[in-house]
Amino acid sequence: MDGQAQPADRQSQGRGRETPASGGRRRELPGGRDAGLLLCARVLMSGQRAFVGVVVPIYLARRGYSATELGVLFSVVALAAAAISTLIGVAADRVGRKPFLIYIPLLTAASCLVFGLTAQTVPLFIAAAVGSIGRGAGAGAAQVGPYQPAEQALLAGLVDDLRRPALFGLIASASAAGGLLGSLLAATPLSSPLAGSHPGPAAYWPAFAAAATLAALAAALAVPVRQPARAAAREPRSGPGPGPDSGRTSPAETPVQTPPSSRTEPERSSGRLSPESWLLVRRLWATNTVNGLAVGLFGPFVTYWLYRRYGVSAAEIGVLYTVGNLITIASSQLAAPLARRAGTVRTVVIARTLQALLLPVLALMPSFALAGAVYTLRLVVQRLGIALRQSFVMSSAPADERARVGAFAQLPTQGAAALAPMLTGYLFTEVSLALPFELAGVLQLINAALFQHYFGAREEPGGGQ
Repeated sequence: MDGQAQPADRQSQGRGRETPASGGRRRELPGGRDAGLLLCARVLMSGQRAFVGVVVPIYLARRGYSATELGVLFSVVALAAAAISTLIGVAADRVGRKPFLIYIPLLTAASCLVFGLTAQTVPLFIAAAVGSIGRGAGAGAAQVGPYQPAEQALLAGLVDDLRRPALFGLIASASAAGGLLGSLLAATPLSSPLAGSHPGPAAYWPAFAAAATLAALAAALAVPVRQPARAAAREPRSGPGPGPDSGRTSPAETPVQTPPSSRTEPERSSGRLSPESWLLVRRLWATNTVNGLAVGLFGPFVTYWLYRRYGVSAAEIGVLYTVGNLITIASSQLAAPLARRAGTVRTVVIARTLQALLLPVLALMPSFALAGAVYTLRLVVQRLGIALRQSFVMSSAPADERARVGAFAQLPTQGAAALAPMLTGYLFTEVSLALPFELAGVLQLINAALFQHYFGAREEPGGGQ
């Protein structure tokens, strides 16, 4: 049952912990059964977002929405997602993380059904904002909606710091698998009703019904997840923190690792962040604000840009995303080995730099095939960076403040990403289809430099977290 600790012997069997007798040879899923359920839910929610990320922008464009109007819609969705995410981050550390992994996907499913039932602008805008749908996310689908702070905090509590990069690498692979699922659906007739048909809700009803089903199934998978019992003690951390002396602990200082399953979910009497967490959040604000502007300039418009730039259909875009996700499912598992070899921060910085350099190259590609090759390469690099950055933040935050840190740290990203689409819509219409990508590349270079500046000193040369 939720909120009750399980016997330690049963927990250690159910959560995939390596025992000394196994000599480390037995490789099981980090986090065990509950992590497996949440990873499957991530596949479905990422698939839902990847699918509607292809369908919705092209559907609205066929209905006559301009780039500027789409920019307004994307901004409304991003602002609503930022507000909901913040509320969830604050509430999840107090009332528990699991409920949000059930009710938010159900809300998303209801919003998809609204898109399939009406063509009126106001209901569509409300449904898009409440369900966080409509932003063309490309093949990435790394986000699963505003409940992500609760999801990350719950997953992070299932494993110790040493195994957390591996688990978050699996999360990235689950996102890639979900992106693959969504792009496969987008490559079917679901996303492309007959060319001569009227682009109304009736023609797209099967697509929106399929998206609603994916979200509802994700909610169902979260129901049997066992939420750890809450306790007064704080979970010890061995990962890098924001303080001047944080980083790798010496063997003498390293706390004895307890089975992830026997840990309880810490509880604080106050909803305030500790000074340590506020320092971490402020530094993440500096880096995330710049990255939010970059992501907002191009991320929501990838599908629309491919549609306008090369005149391709939703099914053709779905094929491109399918290939990209197939490649990145395996490559996401490189995140943990790279972090151990080069260090988490250094790997994140290199990944973000490569992403930045590839953006203007993508914008200048003369054909859909070449653009697809560059886009896929950038997607591989992006997935590696996302997994390690999320693992770094969760390891740096106190266990009982992870959901709030995750939510507050993303506020600048979400706020900046909410404003940038309106600028992109104007630039697409009045200036150039390439300029937003070039500006985003410059901003991501700045972001990489800031991340190195604030967090590079927290890591030993050539080491991981």
